[in-house]
Amino acid sequence: RHSRNHTAMLNILTFVVCVLVLEPCSAEENEYVVNDSSKKLSEVPQNLPTQTKILDLSINNISHIQADDFNYLLQLQKLNLSFNLIQEIGSDVFGANKELESIDLSNNKLYNGSCGFLVHLLALKYLDISYNKFKTITLGSEFKSLFHMEYLGLSTKEIHKSDLQGISHLELELLFLELSNLSVYELGSLQILNTKKLHIVLPETGNALSSLVLDAYNASYVLELTNVSSGDCLNAVSQISKSSKVTSLTLSDVKIHWVEFVLRVVSNIWHSSVESCQIYNLEIIGKSVPYAHFNYTNTLMKALILKTARIDAFYFNQNDVYILFANLLIENLTIYDANMLFMLCPSHRSKFRYLDFSKNQLPDDIFQKCTNFSALEILILRDNKLKQLYKVSLMTSNMSSLRQLDISRNSLVYDSGSCNWSDTLKKLNLSSNKLTDSVFKCLPRKVEVLDLQNNKLRSVPSELVSFEALKELNLGHNRFVDIPDCTSFRNLEALFVDANSIHVPSSNVTHNCQNLKAMRAGDNPFTCTCSLRDFISLTGRSDIRMIGWPESYVCRYPDTLAGTLLKDFHLSEISCSTPLLLLTILAPMLALVALISVTCHYFDLPWYLKMIWQWTRTKQRMLNTNSQELPESVVYHAFVSYSQHDSAWVKEHLIPNLEKGDSTLRLCQHERNFIPGKSIIENIINCIEKSYKSIFVLSPNFIQSEWCHYELYFAHHKLFSENSNNLILILLEPIPQYLIPDKYYKLKSLMAKRTYLEWPKDKNKNPLFWANLRAAIKFNLQDVNKKISSCLA
Repeated sequence: RHSRNHTAMLNILTFVVCVLVLEPCSAEENEYVVNDSSKKLSEVPQNLPTQTKILDLSINNISHIQADDFNYLLQLQKLNLSFNLIQEIGSDVFGANKELESIDLSNNKLYNGSCGFLVHLLALKYLDISYNKFKTITLGSEFKSLFHMEYLGLSTKEIHKSDLQGISHLELELLFLELSNLSVYELGSLQILNTKKLHIVLPETGNALSSLVLDAYNASYVLELTNVSSGDCLNAVSQISKSSKVTSLTLSDVKIHWVEFVLRVVSNIWHSSVESCQIYNLEIIGKSVPYAHFNYTNTLMKALILKTARIDAFYFNQNDVYILFANLLIENLTIYDANMLFMLCPSHRSKFRYLDFSKNQLPDDIFQKCTNFSALEILILRDNKLKQLYKVSLMTSNMSSLRQLDISRNSLVYDSGSCNWSDTLKKLNLSSNKLTDSVFKCLPRKVEVLDLQNNKLRSVPSELVSFEALKELNLGHNRFVDIPDCTSFRNLEALFVDANSIHVPSSNVTHNCQNLKAMRAGDNPFTCTCSLRDFISLTGRSDIRMIGWPESYVCRYPDTLAGTLLKDFHLSEISCSTPLLLLTILAPMLALVALISVTCHYFDLPWYLKMIWQWTRTKQRMLNTNSQELPESVVYHAFVSYSQHDSAWVKEHLIPNLEKGDSTLRLCQHERNFIPGKSIIENIINCIEKSYKSIFVLSPNFIQSEWCHYELYFAHHKLFSENSNNLILILLEPIPQYLIPDKYYKLKSLMAKRTYLEWPKDKNKNPLFWANLRAAIKFNLQDVNKKISSCLA
């Protein structure tokens, strides 16, 4: 039956809740959970882990429990054997399971009401043996030591006071009685119980119903009655009165006519001791829903919850239904999943402070121009047919006390229209709609908590009016590509931008949001590059709590880093800072250059390189010219031109180092090679013509000598007339350009265009100087020597 299956499912859920809530498992304890549910087992499996703490064997075909099935599971705490074929439990089955806290044996075939197996279970908190085959159940002495018992589920066909005497001392949180087949009930039996909540599955008919329900009304402050229908059951339920003990009443699986529901259920409860009433799974049967007058006065009722209601009748005056609820003089009203198409404005000033009409069919024009909700503080219209946001704003304009509005899970849009919200509205939920960026033009200015998640938002308009009161903003599950600027929300304390399209979030959100204390930005497609480092640095700030960090912050791009947590993503400072990278590269280079420069300066390397370069070029020219025929007139390797004041250097250094160092070299010197009787000019021309090279020793003395000028002139003339490369300049001492007279313009030109050898002051450099000079004047040494010899002969 539907009620049986529904309640059975509730029992399973209750077991799960007990497993997860009464003593939550830590990560280590999860290793000791064994789930063998729905595996068609015919017996309890052997060789289970000895450290098992939670064992689920529900929905199998187990029919017998052996004495040794659980005796090795010394740490077992929770056992689920529901929905099997077990007929009997031996008294010694759980003898070794001293830590067992929860046993679910519901929906089996147990027929023996004796619970001898409980004597060993002193730690037991949860026991469910409902939906079995008990005709009667006697709760004896085995319950006396179960002082920790919180939940007890039973089923039986007969109840006597003596049956429940064994549990009268227990302070239960919940007692569940499945009495759908009850035939005998002794009046007063339930009143000996001590339970915070009593849940009874009622039989549809029977003489025991009236006494059972009457006792139930006085057995507990919190009562739930399941399987309420017309006839005997309705008569029994209608017995509630002002003198009843119950203050919170739940009716579930109610199947009744409309008039009976109004006049015999709601009306009786309205004028009883009940302060809070919950009605679940209500079905109004019959072909008509006639008007039923209702007396709203003289009640203790403060809250009514109606969840999942259906009316079988197709045609009826819906105002007759809605007016009943609209004029209720209570503070809290919930009508959830009732297929409501409309709701009337109360006929008088309403006492409603809380209204929840979620999951219905309510349209935009609900409560338009209604002025009787002046006390309403919380309005929930989630999951309805609302479409135009500006109409909803107008609905709230007359609600002078409204603090919280939930209109999520609708089809709301805003394109245009004047929005006029209640001035008192502080919390607004607009999530799961079809809103775009234009919604920011239709928001209450004094809102403090704003939920816009799961819409079609892409950005926050820059021209937005400031929301100075806004403290919490939820923009998750939208289409943002960056964290929005907080210019318009300067007092924001919490910002949610999770599950958007943010690849590289900006970190300057904190510049404008000085009061930001919490942020949730996980589940975005982060691109893990250098640009992300500033955002990651926010996680290290003690003043901002990053919600969901680190598990919700994962790299999506590049592919090589996909799946990497942002907390594990690291790039060096040097790879992300161009100035630092350049500094790192250039600093060693500059240091190397400086070192080379210092080394070169200290060891005068430029001079050595210059000399080597000149020597190399000289050798190259010699290779290129060796194949050419030597002119017949050449008899000397070089003619030396110098000032008389530099003759000492020539005689003591130049000539000895060239001639003595290489006996084959012959130099032409005016003191020894000018022919007597000839004019000086003629001797100069003759010596230059007979020499392969002309060496000019330059110094300030050189430019003071007239004959040196002549020698230079004739050598320079030969340079251009024969297109030869026969001039070698030796700079004995530095000659500033401004000291050279204008008549020596040829010398200026030569010094500017031709490479000259500079006499080094460092004696260590002399060998390279002489080698360079010697290489410059060597040419077909053998042929020159022959000519010189023949000339001398």
